Amino acid sequence: MKSMRFILPFIILGVASSAVVADQHKKKPAKDWTCADFIAIDDQYKPKVVYWATAYSKHGKPEAAVLDIEGTEKVTPMIVTACTNAPNDSFWKKFKEEWHKVDKDTKDEMKKMKDKM
Repeated sequence: MKSMRFILPFIILGVASSAVVADQHKKKPAKDWTCADFIAIDDQYKPKVVYWATAYSKHGKPEAAVLDIEGTEKVTPMIVTACTNAPNDSFWKKFKEEWHKVDKDTKDEMKKMKDKM
């Protein structure tokens, strides 16, 4: 019991100081992220970030966009790969480059479908 009274203040101090340090870490808006910031996110949240970025990139207003779920599912691994290869680049730059490729592929597929009809 005596050892618990001795150890407990150190445990509380350690938890409190780590909370202060974590709180001091500056949070950046996603629009200012580097690829390293994006890669640091847990994998399960990366598609959500891409959904948000897709909506936000359309006129800077989330309400202005129609969400392209299929495109987002295609582009997310492409962005992960591009950002892994260039972690210091802008996330937005890589996001736009990879979306451009998906848009081009989609337009090409639509054109092929029209030609077959």
